[in-house]
Amino acid sequence: MKLAMIGLGKMGGNMATRLVQKGISVVGFDHSAELIKKLEEKAKIIGASSIQDAVSKLEGQKIIWLMVPAGNPTEDQIKGLVPLLNKGDIIIDGGNSNYKDTQRIGKFLEEKNIGFMDCGTSGGVWGLENGYCLMVGAKQEVANVMKPILQALAPATDRGWAHLGPVGSGHFTKMIHNGIEYGMMESFAEGLELLKGKSEFKLDLAQITELWRHGSVVRSWLLDLTAEALQVDQNLDEVAPYVADSGEGRWTVVESIEQGIPTPVLTLALQVRFRSQEKQGYGYKLLSVMRNAFGGHAVKKVK
Repeated sequence: MKLAMIGLGKMGGNMATRLVQKGISVVGFDHSAELIKKLEEKAKIIGASSIQDAVSKLEGQKIIWLMVPAGNPTEDQIKGLVPLLNKGDIIIDGGNSNYKDTQRIGKFLEEKNIGFMDCGTSGGVWGLENGYCLMVGAKQEVANVMKPILQALAPATDRGWAHLGPVGSGHFTKMIHNGIEYGMMESFAEGLELLKGKSEFKLDLAQITELWRHGSVVRSWLLDLTAEALQVDQNLDEVAPYVADSGEGRWTVVESIEQGIPTPVLTLALQVRFRSQEKQGYGYKLLSVMRNAFGGHAVKKVK
């Protein structure tokens, strides 16, 4: 099986590498020629000099997987691909697009007789080694074609991926997933800041988070990553208390308003991230470290 991966950054490059390791041929393109060369050498992908070149190197039913920024970059790329594709070819948006945009694009491609799949992708920089959690929205016939690729990217052939419903349902599920992620991270950050604030006990946060990893109700992969980070640096003196948000947390809160379903924890977790741009605090530093640990997001350093 063969596909083209457009966008070879932190996620796209690792996904292309994992696919090749699982026996799937990958044609790769990125605006960085250096990234293409690196993956040609290390991952044995087939490099392409342009989008047109990438498409031309595919045979039969063409499959194009996009890992590019959400919004206009994704939409512009999809519109640019349409003239290069044939009836029955498939485009996958594996980025963090707004599900409403996804639904609109799905209708546009359906009119062009081009298959479309939205894939909410979780796993961060660890997906290459551990596999990705893949939340898929597509017509059944498109999902059937993509099954071997999804199985290769997932932790196992029978878990870590699921066809959830029609186009848009994958990105919608990933949006809610990220909203929950905000709440979990905020809970850990606040609790650990309280522990640190009890100076009379001289508590060792690295020891406590490692303790919680074993048998505790709050044990999780997020806790694992936090514990590992605190083993390296517990004071976080060089980390700025600034936490960015990628957009999906905002969309989750908007969705709760539109549905009239209260989500006070998720909403407050988002608001706290906004507040981090104005206030000093150890908890904000921890949130920044967590984002770096699972997603490779840049940590803003103290000047």
